[in-house]
Amino acid sequence: MAQWTSAVGAVQLARQLHAQRTATTGPGIRRPPAYRALADGIRRLVLEGRVPVAARLPAERELAVALSMSRTTVAAAYEALRSEGFLESRRGAGSWTAVPAGNPLPARGLEPLPPESLGSMIDLGTAALPAPEPWLTRGVQGALEELPPYAHTHGDYPAGLPALRRMLAERYTERGIPTMPEQIMVTTGAMGAMDAICHLFAGRGERVAVESPSYANILQLMREAGARLVPVAMAEGLSGWDLARWRQVLRDAAPRLAYVVADFHNPTGALADEDQRRQLVDAARSAGTVLVVDETMSELRLDPDIEMPRRVCAFDPAGSTVLTVGSASKAFWAGMRIGWVRAAPDVIRSLVAARAYADLGTPVLEQLAVHWLLRTGGWEEAVALRRAQARENRDALVSAVRAELPGWEFDVPGGGLTLWVRTGGLSGSRLAEVGERVGVRVPSGPRFGVDGAFEGYVRLPFTVGGPVAVEAAARLAAAARLVETGASNGTDAPRTFVA
Repeated sequence: MAQWTSAVGAVQLARQLHAQRTATTGPGIRRPPAYRALADGIRRLVLEGRVPVAARLPAERELAVALSMSRTTVAAAYEALRSEGFLESRRGAGSWTAVPAGNPLPARGLEPLPPESLGSMIDLGTAALPAPEPWLTRGVQGALEELPPYAHTHGDYPAGLPALRRMLAERYTERGIPTMPEQIMVTTGAMGAMDAICHLFAGRGERVAVESPSYANILQLMREAGARLVPVAMAEGLSGWDLARWRQVLRDAAPRLAYVVADFHNPTGALADEDQRRQLVDAARSAGTVLVVDETMSELRLDPDIEMPRRVCAFDPAGSTVLTVGSASKAFWAGMRIGWVRAAPDVIRSLVAARAYADLGTPVLEQLAVHWLLRTGGWEEAVALRRAQARENRDALVSAVRAELPGWEFDVPGGGLTLWVRTGGLSGSRLAEVGERVGVRVPSGPRFGVDGAFEGYVRLPFTVGGPVAVEAAARLAAAARLVETGASNGTDAPRTFVA
């Protein structure tokens, strides 16, 4: 069996290398030998996630023609990459990208900071805000008033409370996507929804296409389910998906499942436009791939001038290709562990049946609280508070990071809860390690990649604002200085990330 899970064409790789070379050359920059420059360029593309790990590279002759250089130069570059652990080859199977064995992969997702550490540590690890009061308290009080009739039942609703299923179906219908309650299953958060979907569609060894980067906790859930992750690089900046790459991966790797975040992508903040959504649904349908769309950020539009495209499921209203996952955790509060899946009725029945061997159902009281909020208009009021707080925090964090760390690069998203930051050549893993010593907790880029990509990035969520944001940026700058000088581990060697 071949070791690669996707392929990169010669013309595509040449185009990426040319764009990279244009951005990194200039007066006074010493040029390395041609083979070394080519090897460095490919390695940088792998480590930044622009070329996925385990992607088959073009044959030496094909790449030489595309780059207008000799085959000897390409062969020398490939050999240099093999010696450094960034390329593996086998006769008859070709060569595919890799990450050296000495680069440890992130073993876990993103765990909340223990409460006892909150006083001394600024937590930028979890993209979650405090509850939007008074709406949490009002929702719970409303739920308690509606609880007595349910208390006289067994309380076991594997598909969710009928009233909440109807309410969620009505909300999709109001958005122009006709939906029946039979197309909704209520889950214990979005993670519960994804766990059920993975167990039904992505058994051990199944290929799952994922954006690169993607949400760390979902990647880890899929790894633990035994899925083979096939990364698909995002387009540059905030422009959404690279449809040419998606079509290629869906065609060549034939994944059983694909997982995407169309609305204010976690971690990049990208917003896929309507044409991208239509094209991806069409490509998934043609490939026989089930497309799972994570909508947990869809209500967090921070800039009011942004016109939101139609939901992805609008291009597959029957739910035969698109499975939509929603949640109260990001738009309302992380402690409100209510999620849902929208899909075809037969898929929902299968998910409900499989659930009998997992968590049986979702807590009734929390479902009643969400139902009360949706029914009374409290949900819209709470989400408006959440948007205002996230917008204020985003602007404060952006200003502080630009002032303290002017060499760091990022695009400011128009929504969501996260900033995806290139750290000016510093190792994101080292920054995360040193950051905890100086009082700021930040997740490194490799947590959001597959097999060690994105070492030169960190994710900064919009969870702090005002003076706390300024202090967080100052502590990150202090960590960056320690990483640059190597003082954090008592060495004199710089701890920068050499791409």
